[in-house]
Amino acid sequence: MSTWNAIAATSRTILGLLEGSYPSDFGKLTFALVHASAYQGAPIPAGFTLCLYRVGINGPLRRVPRTGPNGIRFRPSLALDLHYLLTPWADNVETQQSLLGWGMRRIEDNPILTAGMLNHAAGPPNVFASHETVELVFDPLALADFSNLWDKLEPRMQTSVTYIARMILIDSEIEQPEGPLGPPRAFDPPRA
Repeated sequence: MSTWNAIAATSRTILGLLEGSYPSDFGKLTFALVHASAYQGAPIPAGFTLCLYRVGINGPLRRVPRTGPNGIRFRPSLALDLHYLLTPWADNVETQQSLLGWGMRRIEDNPILTAGMLNHAAGPPNVFASHETVELVFDPLALADFSNLWDKLEPRMQTSVTYIARMILIDSEIEQPEGPLGPPRAFDPPRA
């Protein structure tokens, strides 16, 4: 049962996945969630920024009502896919590319964010139920789409990668009472 804090918790978890284990060879790094306006210059000296640039509806689970632990039915969960831009920053190209390679490998090694990871990043109270997970999928944009994204951000283009965090379910607290399925149908008797 994800609460409305699920988007922010997912963002913090992705950054925490990188921040908690980077090699000391890179020196001191900064890890920041940023808004698109932060790309007007270098938002950090060295490290990673994560920008949520698009939110989409995940269609297949859009109409499935949720049943609570006590059997009460609730309106369907809001099933979201979160689209992120992950950008490494460094004062030289080689370090930036090394950061990019390390960060992509780290995410690829941990493509499933468990409820424990997500709730740890969210802090109390728990945002995700113990059985919930979020899947991180590398989602390279076509060159035209990538260029269009950077045109909107309006800095000099940075080496970046895009990921989708799939299946974030934000639950409704509005009960959906079960009513009759519809009026009974009357059939005409068969004709002879």
